[in-house]
Amino acid sequence: MSTIKMVKHASWCCQLLQFYFLLYPCSSFNPTLLLHGEQYVEIYKPFPTSCCVQNKTTVSSLHDKGKAAIIEIESLSYDKESGEALCMNRSTIFLRGAGGFSKSPSLYSYSKNPPRQGSFVKIPKGEPFAVHEDCTQQSQALLYRLSGDYNPLHSDPMVASNAGFSRPILHGLCTLGFAVRAIIRHCCNDEPARVKSLSGRFLLHVYPGEVLVTEMWLQGSRVLYQTRVKERNKAVLAGYVTLDRLPSSL
Repeated sequence: MSTIKMVKHASWCCQLLQFYFLLYPCSSFNPTLLLHGEQYVEIYKPFPTSCCVQNKTTVSSLHDKGKAAIIEIESLSYDKESGEALCMNRSTIFLRGAGGFSKSPSLYSYSKNPPRQGSFVKIPKGEPFAVHEDCTQQSQALLYRLSGDYNPLHSDPMVASNAGFSRPILHGLCTLGFAVRAIIRHCCNDEPARVKSLSGRFLLHVYPGEVLVTEMWLQGSRVLYQTRVKERNKAVLAGYVTLDRLPSSL
């Protein structure tokens, strides 16, 4: 359920971005140049097996970077019947070619996010506590898009080529899902309810069919992680997962 919710959130992000730039005609928005930079998630309680979810989506930050713009979109999800908050998703979107909209000499910058919440962490140089290897499928992006993220960057070779990629790439949230699943397996005794929050910065693209290697380090109640593509030996994702507690076996 949580993975489906995150993908639905990504689809809403694209719709909200299109609406925003209709209201902000001084800038431009080319969907093919959109990059998902970071994802931050807080989980307040396990998702019910059946419920109607209501989302409240807002722009939580906006920054003019000159040749590009960075916008953060936050979505709070509630159980519509009880009104209880279930989770919060915040996506950081990097929009190439959409900057330069500031009306003053200094570049525009706005944020309502708490300081350092979801901030990037430095990955340790020592040996990881655990390493997990997963092989993605050639059809991985086509399967993942069925959850609701229909960005053609992940399915149309021509769109991918126009964006500078040799072929369609894997969704960042799908890569994040592989990494968090590996952490749940190694650090939570396969109990996903122990995850309270997670953060990930997307460093590089992943092509469907590549092997993902996730390295983990323990830091208090946090698990720091880095995911690499085995074939290219390149880091593609890094961040942390906060747990309510570590198993006694660790």
